[in-house]
Amino acid sequence: MGKSAVERRLDDTEAKAVLRNVRVSPQKLNVVAQMIRGMDVEKALAALTFSRRRISDDVKKLLQSAIANAENNHQLDVDRLFIKEASVGKSIVMKRFRPRARGRVGKIMKPFSHLTVVVRERGETE
Repeated sequence: MGKSAVERRLDDTEAKAVLRNVRVSPQKLNVVAQMIRGMDVEKALAALTFSRRRISDDVKKLLQSAIANAENNHQLDVDRLFIKEASVGKSIVMKRFRPRARGRVGKIMKPFSHLTVVVRERGETE
């Protein structure tokens, strides 16, 4: 009597992890996502470990979660994984105001972002 099962949207050789409502602008998050797109997961973890960007720690946790999903939920080989997709989306924007000179107001925007990472297992031909 429960809900019917939803078909899997990803391939059998893919796993996904999503980071929602992270407090950084999509533009800054996309710089880190662009850095790891298409890389092997070991190289991407090393690059994120030594990155000086503040958000790289959260992206590293997300990548480790995607690797764990691939290994535990889909029985994929961790040594053959690479990052197929790293997409950044826009979330809410908190709006704050600050008084300025002559009775005016300065608008402060505090954007949030979403990040989706899809890892895929390399085939023998790739």
